[in-house]
Amino acid sequence: MNVNYMYSLIAVIVLFLIAYVGVAALHLQVVFGILIPYLAFAVFIGGFIYKMLDWGRSPVPFPIATTGGQQKSLPWFKPAKLDNPTTKAGVIGRMALEILVFRSLFRNTKFEKKEGDKLSYEWEKWLWLFAIAFHWSFAVVILRHLRFFTDPVLFPVQMLESMDSFFQVGLPVVFMSGIVLLAATFALFARRVYIPQMRYISLGADYFPLFLIGGIAISGILMRYFAKTDIVSVKEITMGLVTFRPTIAEGVDPIFYVHIFLVSILLAYFPFSKLMHLGGIFFSPTRNLRTNTRAFRHINPWNHPVKVHTYAAYEDEFREKMVEVGLPVEKMPEPPQEEPEEEKKE
Repeated sequence: MNVNYMYSLIAVIVLFLIAYVGVAALHLQVVFGILIPYLAFAVFIGGFIYKMLDWGRSPVPFPIATTGGQQKSLPWFKPAKLDNPTTKAGVIGRMALEILVFRSLFRNTKFEKKEGDKLSYEWEKWLWLFAIAFHWSFAVVILRHLRFFTDPVLFPVQMLESMDSFFQVGLPVVFMSGIVLLAATFALFARRVYIPQMRYISLGADYFPLFLIGGIAISGILMRYFAKTDIVSVKEITMGLVTFRPTIAEGVDPIFYVHIFLVSILLAYFPFSKLMHLGGIFFSPTRNLRTNTRAFRHINPWNHPVKVHTYAAYEDEFREKMVEVGLPVEKMPEPPQEEPEEEKKE
């Protein structure tokens, strides 16, 4: 049994309690509402830039793009312009499909044995669906939270809120993105726990972000629908952080500081985790390069003259010994030349 998820779950619960006790009992609002958010944001920006620069310096001497269709070759073959692009426009289209709708994951298949030795290939549609729901709902939640960092609230943010809350059942308005994010997070966690192959290869680093994001979603739901935190006071705190005039408002429920603390942990953890695929996808040579290897010959520029011992030289050196032990040779040794008669008489 893989118990890595227990360690990650306990870690998130401990973080939750640290923030709650620190605010409710020790009154450390300044620490959890100002100092930690600023520190986490600085770590996030610095770590993100460092990783991007490090990837940008990584040399890619020739194309290694993965292929998902027919490459452009002879005129009568129809090329796959998006799955196997040979132009910059095709690469942009391929990257857009990969980033927005996870095209490669959509085409993913699962291989397993069924009914003895029968091999089965199945489309991994559920993984693609969970991933789409998770990433898009997370993006909507982030964009929707811009209302706390802008004054006045931007019109696109207002439109997004209206679309996200179309299923209104009462007050406060229910945002579907938060519910979908929590459900998708649980689905991705359940997949890692209940599928034996996934459970075997899953590490604590795979569970921790899921629990952390789930904790953020749960604390946000508690803060909005149960604790009924004063939104005006919350915006006063967030606007103070953005304008570098930090302040602590009175009457804010401790669950808000738990929420912002977990967000800060996620920000600081982000650049050093697998979550950095957000930026890494743009530097992936398997996606951002053209597949024009049939049109151009790509030579590794790092190749330098190396002294080698060719087979021909090897055989010239050991031909007689190879013949003696019966090894095949490409060129038989020349027969020994007979000495002249005059030399024999002498």
